[in-house]
Amino acid sequence: MSEFLNIAQQYLESDEWPYERDDEKGLLKTGVSSDGQTYRVFIDAQDQSDQFICYVYGPTNVPEEKRRAAAEYLCRANYGLRIGNFEIDMSDGEVRYKTSIDVEGADLCVTMVKNLLNVGAAMMMRYYPGLLKLVYGDAEPAAVIQEIEAG
Repeated sequence: MSEFLNIAQQYLESDEWPYERDDEKGLLKTGVSSDGQTYRVFIDAQDQSDQFICYVYGPTNVPEEKRRAAAEYLCRANYGLRIGNFEIDMSDGEVRYKTSIDVEGADLCVTMVKNLLNVGAAMMMRYYPGLLKLVYGDAEPAAVIQEIEAG
């Protein structure tokens, strides 16, 4: 049984997040909603390699014809971020925000889990609406980022 998953589960239960646990894959699955969007959250516990990863997935995939613009947008969003980063799968348009920590020589704690999960959720909630403007409108990546970061 994964000690990392147990610690993550402690946080989810203490903050009343509903979740599913998959011990076989070393995952906790949950989600978060904001402004009509629901974001899937996967907590990936890799005890054997001392790595703890949190992924927050966008609810829709970017259409193929908009992936280059989306990649530019996400690259611009990533610049200056201190914890985590956006990723896009160019083959299917899936977008996610990843936060992670290597805990070799230390102990994972509930506060670390809380911070990784909440940063990922906050960044997705902040930047995903701009991505939708880009994908379903004629907005330019730089202009959308400037608007988000100015306000």
